[in-house]
Amino acid sequence: MSFETLTGRLNMALRRFVKRDYLNEKDIDEMMKEIRLSLIEADVNIKVVNSFINDVKQIALGEKIMKGLNPGEQVVKVVFNELKRVMGDDEVKINFKETGVTVIMLIGLQGAGKTTHVGKLAQYIVKNYSKKVLLAAADIYRAGAIEQLKKVGSDIDVVVFEEGKEDPVKIAFDALKEAKKNDYEVLIIDTAGRLEIDKALIDELKKMKKEVQPDEILLTVDSMMGQEAAQVADTFNKEVGLTGVILTKLDGDQRGGAALSVKNVTGVPIKFSGTGEKMDDIEVFYPERMASRILGMGDVLTLIEKAEDALSEEDSRKLMEKMADGSYDYNDLLKQMKMIKRMGKLSGILKMIPGMANISQLKDIDDNQFDYVKVIIDSMTKEERRDPSIIARSSARKRRIANGSGRSLTEVNRLEQMLEKQMKTFKNLAGFDETKLQNMADKLQNGEIRGFDPDYKSRGKGR
Repeated sequence: MSFETLTGRLNMALRRFVKRDYLNEKDIDEMMKEIRLSLIEADVNIKVVNSFINDVKQIALGEKIMKGLNPGEQVVKVVFNELKRVMGDDEVKINFKETGVTVIMLIGLQGAGKTTHVGKLAQYIVKNYSKKVLLAAADIYRAGAIEQLKKVGSDIDVVVFEEGKEDPVKIAFDALKEAKKNDYEVLIIDTAGRLEIDKALIDELKKMKKEVQPDEILLTVDSMMGQEAAQVADTFNKEVGLTGVILTKLDGDQRGGAALSVKNVTGVPIKFSGTGEKMDDIEVFYPERMASRILGMGDVLTLIEKAEDALSEEDSRKLMEKMADGSYDYNDLLKQMKMIKRMGKLSGILKMIPGMANISQLKDIDDNQFDYVKVIIDSMTKEERRDPSIIARSSARKRRIANGSGRSLTEVNRLEQMLEKQMKTFKNLAGFDETKLQNMADKLQNGEIRGFDPDYKSRGKGR
């Protein structure tokens, strides 16, 4: 999961000080050393690290913090605000033209996921802005690039303009004419990449920019590159001129160096982040939400947005009604799990709940467990799925289901218990808001909810 290493180190650095009623300059210096090490290990650009530490220390040593109530908690707030500032303070939206065709060029090195993110961006624009989008296949060099874009376009039901392997600048220009002729509102151009930045690539991008006069030039850059991502972005910005960055593979970056370096080094905002392999795995980059995730505070707003996208109001209402009247069955459980799976990886979803990022058991969560549940339910008869009590009363049926699914009898029993708990849990979750989620997270961390406290058994309880 993204930022796992950075989140862990920062929390270790802050945890010793957060509950103190008094901090002195030595405490602040010790804290800054730990935070500095955390950022360096996260592969954050060294200039960004030095600036970050200096700014946090200067504010933390201020009279208002040092002589105020709960200075440790106030320092955490200072760190949060500085993280947000380094990443850009506020989100930056796409610059759409009021009339005519908005032209977006996606540029970048090979392997950063550029062609895939052309499709992701197109789908995002169609879904959120209801605009008519045309894609242009202007990468004539990479083997299979045109075919890949056509497949992407087909998957998301967006038209792809292509002219084979002609001059890419001409392809982009002709695509713009096609877009204007057929009343497209957005043209997204998939440009050629290279293994490294070279003069031929830069010259081609400059010519294309001159011909189509893009409203947006977005760089797709692999977040796994760490601070090198900022250097790549800086070079492209100086040579071609960027309006924004799409950080790809952010779900796999445990360090976070790219997210904390790009904006500060280049002055160019991060506009989107790629968070998975599916076409809808793209998010607007909100610096405030990202700072909250990095500090392990969760991201309730994004969680709610994901839930609204994945769970239709009608389906949710029907499930709640079935739980309320006691008719909830294994078919409903499977439907519910499919809806939750559309929100993304389970471990990622749980980390968006405030406080959950610091629960040690999250790293042991198997994101394939939904698939295991499906296999078990598929091994049941139609009658068993509709009437869970039949299975509950028969050990023989449970053994047959376990053998048929290739899963253990323990897992079948666990699924039965899960079904019972779902009815109680979802009743409690009805009407949950951010305050209730925070209260639940506080209880989890304090061990008030048994089964989630990592030190629960070691304290001699729950045996």
